[in-house]
Amino acid sequence: MSRQIHSRRIEGLDKNIWVEFTQLAADHAVVNLGQGFPDFSPPNFLKDAFTRAINGDFNQYTRAFVIIIEPFFDCYESMVRMAGGHPVYIPLHPKPVSGRLMTSADWVLDPAELANKFNKRTKAIVVNTPNNPLGKVFNREELQMITDLCLKHNVLCISDEVYEWLVYDANRHVRIAGLPGMWERTITVGSAGKTFSATGWKVGWAIGPKDIIRHLQTVHQNSNYHCATAAQQAVAEGFVKEFARLGAPDSYFTNLRQELQLKRDQLAACLSSVGLKPIVPEGGYFLIVDISAVKIDLPVSTDTEQPYDYRFVKWLITNKGLVTIPVSAFYSSEHKKGFENFIRFCFAKEDSTLSKAEQILQEWKSTLLTHF
Repeated sequence: MSRQIHSRRIEGLDKNIWVEFTQLAADHAVVNLGQGFPDFSPPNFLKDAFTRAINGDFNQYTRAFVIIIEPFFDCYESMVRMAGGHPVYIPLHPKPVSGRLMTSADWVLDPAELANKFNKRTKAIVVNTPNNPLGKVFNREELQMITDLCLKHNVLCISDEVYEWLVYDANRHVRIAGLPGMWERTITVGSAGKTFSATGWKVGWAIGPKDIIRHLQTVHQNSNYHCATAAQQAVAEGFVKEFARLGAPDSYFTNLRQELQLKRDQLAACLSSVGLKPIVPEGGYFLIVDISAVKIDLPVSTDTEQPYDYRFVKWLITNKGLVTIPVSAFYSSEHKKGFENFIRFCFAKEDSTLSKAEQILQEWKSTLLTHF
C-alpha cells in the first residue's frame, strides 16, 4: 500500500488561474486583454543586443509571518507558503468618489488596520508599486507609513517594482528603499520583461544590501539556478543605452510610458462609453473594471465556491471572444468574496488589438447593461 507524502503548507496551491484561463483562451477565437504580455515586440536596439550576445561569447554560466497587501500578484502567497511562512493579508480599501472616474489612488490602506497586522512574529511585508492588478502607485506618505512600521518592528520589506518605468500622468515612482532606514532592510525586485516589453526573456534582478542579497543568491543558486546569459547581456546593453538618453526625445522608457498612457486612456474611454466603471490606473499594464452593474444570466457552475468574476470571465471568453482576468484571483480566500465584481484588462497591446476589443464591447453595448 503506497503512502502519499507531501507538505501541508503547499496544499491548495496547485490551482493556477494562468493555466486555466490560458487554456480557455486557446480553445476559442478571442481578443486577449487578459494576460500581461504585450503583443508588440521589444525595441529593436534590445533585440539587436540579444543577437550580438548569442553570436558572442555569452553562452556559458554567469559568475514566520509575511504581510501581503491586497490585491496582490498570486505567486506571492505561494512563495510565502512554500518557504514555510504564514501570509497575513491586508486589503486596499476603495474610497467613494463622485463626479469623476475612480482611480487607483482612491484605493488606500487603513493606517490602524495596517499597524494591527504587525507583531513580534512579523518578519516581512511585500509591497508592489505600481501594483498589479490595480495600477496603484504608492506615494511617499503611504510608503513612509509602511517604513515607520518596518523600523518599529524590525521587519524586512520585499518591494516588487517591475513596473517602475510605467507611471502615468503626474505620478512619480518612489522607491521605498530610498526612505531613511529602509535600504538596510529592503529587497527591490525589477524585471526586464516589463521594462523592455520582453516578458518571455524572464530576466529580472534584486537590489539590496550585501548581507541580505548573499542569502538571496544562495536561494537562487539552488532553485532556478540561472537564466540565459545572452538575455542578461542584452538587457545590460539595453540599460547602458537607455540610461545615456533618459529624458531625451528618443528615450524608449519615455516613449513607452507615453504610448501606454494613451492606450490606457483609449481603453478607459471605451469601457466608460458602454457603461462600465473603469478604475483608472496610475501605472503598470492593467486596468480593473467594476462589473457590478452588468446583468447577465451566467451558467450555473459545478464548482459552487467559484467566485462570480470567474464565471463572468469564462462566459465573456466563450460567448464574446474577449479575454480578461477575474480580480478575485488576486485576493486571499478570506477577502475574495468582497472583490468578485471586478475584472482585469491589459492595455499593453497593439492598437489593432484594442480596437478589436472595442468593437466587441460596442456590439455588446445594447445588451450589456440594464439601462441600455
